[in-house]
Amino acid sequence: MATSGRDRRIDNIEFNVADIARSKAFYGSAFDWTFTDYGPTYSEFSDGRLTGGFTTGEAVRPGGPLVIVYADDLAETQVRIEAAGATITRPVFAFPGGRRFHFLDPDGYELAVWSAQ
Repeated sequence: MATSGRDRRIDNIEFNVADIARSKAFYGSAFDWTFTDYGPTYSEFSDGRLTGGFTTGEAVRPGGPLVIVYADDLAETQVRIEAAGATITRPVFAFPGGRRFHFLDPDGYELAVWSAQ
């Protein structure tokens, strides 16, 4: 399998929000972020270097955003993560653009891993 050059690096940060329009107005005004909408429940933001997203598809998590790591090989990365001691909290699922899963690290932080494959 070819590597993307971004394998196992933070690729995206996702905020679960109550109101996408409100979040876009706030971050656009405060930081000049730009946005690309992908339907009514998801908007991607860009700060010029890193992208992330606002979604209403999940409950708001005041504990922080969801850090998302990219993997060239999703299955192999899941094996590595489980072997390192993580607990899978959301099995692999498809979304527009790829597939991902969620896990808890040993301290209880939730992260996700996604792949375009």
